[in-house]
Amino acid sequence: MAKACILSVSGPELTKEEAALFAAEQPWGVILMGRSCVSRKQVHKLVDDIWNAMKRPCLIFIDQEGGRVARLKAPEWPLFPRGQDYADIYAKERERGLSAAWLGHRLIAAELAAMSIHADCAPVVDLPVPGAHDVIGDRAFGTDPETVAALTGAALKGLAAGGVAGVIKHIPGHGRSMADSHMELPRVTASANELAKDFDAFARLADAPMAMTAHISYDAFDANVPATLSKVMIQDVIRKRIGFDGLLMTDDLGMQALGGSLGERGHAAIAAGCDVLLHCSGFLSDPAAILAEMSEVAEAAPELAGKALARGERAEALSTHQQDFDIAEGWDTFRAYFPQLVGTA
Repeated sequence: MAKACILSVSGPELTKEEAALFAAEQPWGVILMGRSCVSRKQVHKLVDDIWNAMKRPCLIFIDQEGGRVARLKAPEWPLFPRGQDYADIYAKERERGLSAAWLGHRLIAAELAAMSIHADCAPVVDLPVPGAHDVIGDRAFGTDPETVAALTGAALKGLAAGGVAGVIKHIPGHGRSMADSHMELPRVTASANELAKDFDAFARLADAPMAMTAHISYDAFDANVPATLSKVMIQDVIRKRIGFDGLLMTDDLGMQALGGSLGERGHAAIAAGCDVLLHCSGFLSDPAAILAEMSEVAEAAPELAGKALARGERAEALSTHQQDFDIAEGWDTFRAYFPQLVGTA
């Protein structure tokens, strides 16, 4: 049985200690950070090594949104646009914007699936507001629920057509954050009526396979408690009001928005209703320190079972449904949308 966690790798190669940890703890998935992505050949071998260590083909995740959030960097991999770039096209011509969003993410899926990466922590469904911290900013696909849901829905379909499961983020909404949750806990003081707009964007995508929580507190619902650790936000808002019934993973447990130890954070997130714990070790570079943190998170993770397991299996199933696609023709079309932004590696 797999454990309800997603762990990372400290570098471009799987260490013996990491292989032993994966074999013993059996995380449900593994996420590749930028430190683990050097070349296509290297990533493909790394995935094989992870699977060999666990003796099963677990789901491999990555953050490949496009724009400034892209673990696969040029010149080895193509550049992809920001969410805002799709919104700019959509504002002028709706169907062209939707086609661009679908195609861009179908091409991302082609890059990922070729390396056996079948889960992308994208797209961003957050609605930024004036004056908010730019941690979301141009990653967003717009500022109104209709536009964002339409474009991110097209993005999810593009990923799925390439055999990649998308992860909508950061549910129930990160766009009003006045701080970076990587560094501190943002507090949103907006009223329940104001937040209805943010929730609506996610509600329109309630059938997405996976979602990532926001490490943000919302005064109108559960003051001073991050949504990731809040039963109110997960059970009443995310599951009931928004209606999301896919697999719910935490944002990185290593972020400074959460208090307490990693183990305490993990236990609290599961108790609140999260299905899976995500740990990226994004602030660390020492393999031994990363291994120690991963061990703590794995120990806090229960076995993936019941509804959580069923949700995970639905997400995994998307990797078996890759549709035929002419990559060269797709790139020719995509360059017409973004001639100054993209290229093939």
